[in-house]
Amino acid sequence: MKLTTEVIALRTRHPFVIARGGSSDYRVVWVRLTDRDGLEGWGEADPSSYYNETADTVLAALAKIEQHLPDDPFALEWAEARFAQVIPNARSARAALSAALHDLMGKRLGQPVWRLWGLDPARAPKSSFTIGLDTADRMREKVAEAAQYPILKIKLGTDRDEEILKTIRDATDKPIRVDANAGWTRGRAIAMLPVLREFGVEFLEQPLPPDDLEGIAAVRREGVLPVIVDESCLIAADIPRLAGVADGINIKLAKCGSLREALRMIATARAHGMLVMVGCMIESSLGITAAAQLAPLIDAADLDGAALTANDPFVGATIDHGQIRVPSEPGLGVRRR
Repeated sequence: MKLTTEVIALRTRHPFVIARGGSSDYRVVWVRLTDRDGLEGWGEADPSSYYNETADTVLAALAKIEQHLPDDPFALEWAEARFAQVIPNARSARAALSAALHDLMGKRLGQPVWRLWGLDPARAPKSSFTIGLDTADRMREKVAEAAQYPILKIKLGTDRDEEILKTIRDATDKPIRVDANAGWTRGRAIAMLPVLREFGVEFLEQPLPPDDLEGIAAVRREGVLPVIVDESCLIAADIPRLAGVADGINIKLAKCGSLREALRMIATARAHGMLVMVGCMIESSLGITAAAQLAPLIDAADLDGAALTANDPFVGATIDHGQIRVPSEPGLGVRRR
């Protein structure tokens, strides 16, 4: 099997800012696996500096893995275990390889990945659309631009969170969800709970730093809003210790490292009675479509990464008034624009 890589520069429509910073430019890596018959499987690595990954580290990791590619594209379990052994800390790179193998498998069988998993795309929840941190005027503009999306996700974790919430609520009566991106202290998070409830927030994501599980549990015990963890939960093995700490988890392929690991996370979370959300980084439609294969299995989705970009080079899964539409073509069903 042959591995080909290409760095793609994505540009967001607006600077995408969260509690720990932001940017308008994101470098992702397009991965192609070509089998002996010339059939290609595609995947995308969406590295995050928060997890010590960049496009350059992804390329270095993929160079190490080339000699470990499987001869058989159906040997998914063996391949992903081998990838984890050789490049354990390069999870976005491994996620790209996983997506490419699933894409190739589906193409060889002539079926979309979701159908191979026995799923019904109509069961996918509606996706939220993210409003990043900005001035009040720009945030009102973003809300107007997101008119077709029925659910908004608001980034908080600043010293003007109440003002942000009021700005959003004055501009729309849509359901809103809040992500503090670990930007609060325990006291601040608990003090914000009645404010969030007043503004009709549905749930709160990652209020505290990832390792402060006792603090997150204290926020949850207030019983005001469901609490979802993102940065606190990377892989399925993290979930048992989160049961009773949070109400749910947010899965991202770039964090967990593969589609098969994401399926394990969903099963583990369900076994612990937890809600499941699938989110994303700033990604093209290639990365989003891989994650969207999981959508029929989850409770909430935040798969707007491609919609936030101004130069998406791929066509794949779409969001139609919030509803996730997954391609019916074989594999992931993604093509170049």
